[in-house]
Amino acid sequence: MKDVKLDPSEESVYECFACGTVVTAIAPGSCPDCGADMRNRGTPIE
Repeated sequence: MKDVKLDPSEESVYECFACGTVVTAIAPGSCPDCGADMRNRGTPIE
């Protein structure tokens, strides 16, 4: 597996851990639908 280089100033695809909502944004703080944490879909889950 290789590291993914992310530029925090670029839009990326994020997915909500709780409800599965997917958004394209620049580092969203929380899910717009339920308020839960978001994860960047470009980084692997360990």
